[in-house]
Amino acid sequence: MTSSSLLKTLAACALAAGAGGAMAHVTLPPGAATVGSDYTAAFRVGHACKDATATRGIAVRLPAGFVLADAQARPGWKLDVQRAAGEVRWSAESPGTAVPTAEHAEFVLRGKVPAKPGVLWFKVLQTCDVGQADWAQVPASGSSTAGLENPAARLEVVAAGVATVDVRDGWVRQSVPGQSGSGAFMKLTAPTGARLVGVSTPAAGVAEVHEMKMDGDTMRMRAMPVLELPAGKTVELTPGGYHVMLMDLKQPLVKGTTVPMTLRFEDAKGASSSLEVQLPVGTGADAGASAHDHMHMK
Repeated sequence: MTSSSLLKTLAACALAAGAGGAMAHVTLPPGAATVGSDYTAAFRVGHACKDATATRGIAVRLPAGFVLADAQARPGWKLDVQRAAGEVRWSAESPGTAVPTAEHAEFVLRGKVPAKPGVLWFKVLQTCDVGQADWAQVPASGSSTAGLENPAARLEVVAAGVATVDVRDGWVRQSVPGQSGSGAFMKLTAPTGARLVGVSTPAAGVAEVHEMKMDGDTMRMRAMPVLELPAGKTVELTPGGYHVMLMDLKQPLVKGTTVPMTLRFEDAKGASSSLEVQLPVGTGADAGASAHDHMHMK
């Protein structure tokens, strides 16, 4: 896949991230995987099949290029690993160990992703006490799952140096002529943990992560040289909390436009990576709902 194709793929994935059907999908955790890396695939089942009361079986069909290492057993479930067929199956040993529709469950396997960037599609057959749901639809072109009733679980494989952090619901507060500062807000999820160590944008002379916090009866703001992103936990940058402070604006930020921004991260070993995003300018919910962040390679 070319760099241009990957850019389009990542952008489409971000736009489709919030799309959902009437039924809960079988999904992977937010975030990407680096080329050639080990990956823990935790398939989240959030609902039984239509008109069913419990999930009794999960069968994951492994995509080409994904090399299975092992799968995690579940108490009360039979685990069947079919390496030759490229399939991993879990089946409840009794109705009492099935997953009720009101509960969430994870089915975990581990493996290595390919050495080339792209998108992997894991097709998952969910068997219930009534019927089945085959989460196997893949878009005919591109990677957007918008409009698909039963999309396969998607994993983005990104080039070395591109952060695997998931960035969503980002927006920048609009400004007026003469205003020198503004704020940017988003949700960050690092699948294996990371630290946000820097932000830059051509729209402002200075971009820093700040925290607003009550100190007694006074609200104070301080710069955060490092923002910790615990593994798998979503950290929200919001008005009145953590946020990106934009100072020395180069021009007014007009509603309906976008602001390019580079986010720089470090992992637990100190390895650096970055993401380029385009954040819509608005007044809050309208901006966040207008578009998801477009992630780009750097």
